[in-house]
Amino acid sequence: MEVLASYDRMIRSVSIALELPSVLRLHHHVRLANHYHQVPFSRTNIYLRDKYRCQYCGQKLPGPELTFDHVIPVSQGGRKVWENIVTCCVRCNRRKGGSTPKQAGLSLLRKPHRPSFVPSLRITIGMSNVPSSWKDYLHWGK
Repeated sequence: MEVLASYDRMIRSVSIALELPSVLRLHHHVRLANHYHQVPFSRTNIYLRDKYRCQYCGQKLPGPELTFDHVIPVSQGGRKVWENIVTCCVRCNRRKGGSTPKQAGLSLLRKPHRPSFVPSLRITIGMSNVPSSWKDYLHWGK
């Protein structure tokens, strides 16, 4: 491993002081454990997968105004898995209640799925928020 750039901060112990690295170059591929290749099941990751959009009416809302919905309700055998949970607004969730989308007269915008590892790694911060020491090493599409 090689330090290519550092922050303007130091890491200090009783006997040593080191610059805080901001950009590292690895000399060989580092293999990640298998559990790092799966996106963890969480409310936030469901919202990210569905792009903060109700999967019934299509309305885009901030996280606190959303909930998640079991496509097949628990009362009808539905489970809490990626393939059965979608982002939902409160209004559509109330309308659907304990029924399936078909029973409630609703349809899904997209079928729910387990997200892949790669899309979860997208950089979602703007260039203005990136530390200046990173800018020479990021390649942004134009």
